[in-house]
Amino acid sequence: MAQFKLLVVIKERGLMEKEIGILQLPPVGLPHYNFRVKAREFNSSGIDFTIWFLEGILENNPNYVDCLMYLGNLCTASGRYEKGLKLDQRLVKLKPEDPVAHYNLACSYALLNNVDDAFKALQRAVTLGYKDLEHMQRDGDLDNLRKDSRYKELVEKVKKSINSTKGRG
Repeated sequence: MAQFKLLVVIKERGLMEKEIGILQLPPVGLPHYNFRVKAREFNSSGIDFTIWFLEGILENNPNYVDCLMYLGNLCTASGRYEKGLKLDQRLVKLKPEDPVAHYNLACSYALLNNVDDAFKALQRAVTLGYKDLEHMQRDGDLDNLRKDSRYKELVEKVKKSINSTKGRG
């Protein structure tokens, strides 16, 4: 016979585990299954499978922020810009004060050549405290914004924000 400790988790003023007994279970033999899964998604690999898997998680948990962010990044990296944009728009609704969510939204707009909306989202990201200037300057998603004077203004705004933070530290 196999023995398992049965634990109860109490979530009150922290996490405590309390042992409440020993559970006796007879040995269990797992049956052997010989089957093939015919669903196309199970035969995929890499990004396609991961996207399919994450979409399945979101069917049951539509507001799972980390999953949305990861899926949005995968869609963008694999050239599915419209899908990435929709995910980034959902993220901004769920996390309206998150500068990274707004930055990612700006990238999605820029990749779809929606320059004005890209600048609105990038401005919002900077206003909310986005300060990763190095990333912003080398991020290929923003390439089509760099010749615009609004981009240069935002870079200067980020530089000032960084310098003002250094002055206080």
